[in-house]
Amino acid sequence: MTQNRNPQAEQMGDESMVRNLAYQADAIWPQEKHLFDRYRLSGPVRILDVGCGTGEITRRLAEHYPDASLVGMDILESNLVFARRDSEKLSDRIAYEQGDAFALRFEDASIDLLVCRHMSQAVPDFPQVLAEFTRVLKPGGILHLLSEDYGMLHFPVTELDPDRFWNEHAVRFLNSIGCDGRIGRHSPMLLENAGYLNITMDFITVDTLRVPRAVFAGIIGAWRDGYAEVLAEASGRTVEAVSGDMNQLIHAIETPPNYVVWHVPVVSGRKP
Repeated sequence: MTQNRNPQAEQMGDESMVRNLAYQADAIWPQEKHLFDRYRLSGPVRILDVGCGTGEITRRLAEHYPDASLVGMDILESNLVFARRDSEKLSDRIAYEQGDAFALRFEDASIDLLVCRHMSQAVPDFPQVLAEFTRVLKPGGILHLLSEDYGMLHFPVTELDPDRFWNEHAVRFLNSIGCDGRIGRHSPMLLENAGYLNITMDFITVDTLRVPRAVFAGIIGAWRDGYAEVLAEASGRTVEAVSGDMNQLIHAIETPPNYVVWHVPVVSGRKP
């Protein structure tokens, strides 16, 4: 993938992303794992996890589908170093490889389940990536797509307006690099336009009632550490000002009885 196809390479390669992926898996997987049961897949199925990062979910998928063979693919070899290290006990069923989501190396109609999480908002021209997903899925194969949407994070309103913060920083930054910061709400339409059947939209509720506050705060803290500089550049503010605002958001999560919620969209569909 060329640089313009991976405009967040620096942020994705930062050590904060390793922390973020672990926090997100701990926060989201306990609710998300039940969605896979309705796909009714069993036996020696073939699963592709695109944008697998450090393999947090690839390993959980291997446990959920004990007879499956899995490939975890990521653009960054630095992520795969962690993935291979932490998946050693599952190395007979999981293979990790560096690859390009815009040009998958897999044959047509060769994958039973394709999982893509936290990636669609990070690449430009996502419909082109979706076309590749569709190509490699078998007829009747399942696409499971978790897409972030920065209009679905809700914090208490103080002197900081959190809705305005996400719109003027995260959404503006993503727009500036050709990505869609609201792709979560657009995902069902994208699957419908691509011809998928049985499209379902679910929402994982990451909030201060279901998820430990330290885990939820860890997600925002990792975003601050990895993204404050580019968010500042996109908004025309200083890094210190942006970090200060994000610290206020973290404080809101950490401090009872404040209630904070992140609705995480998951859309799935079956290839005809």
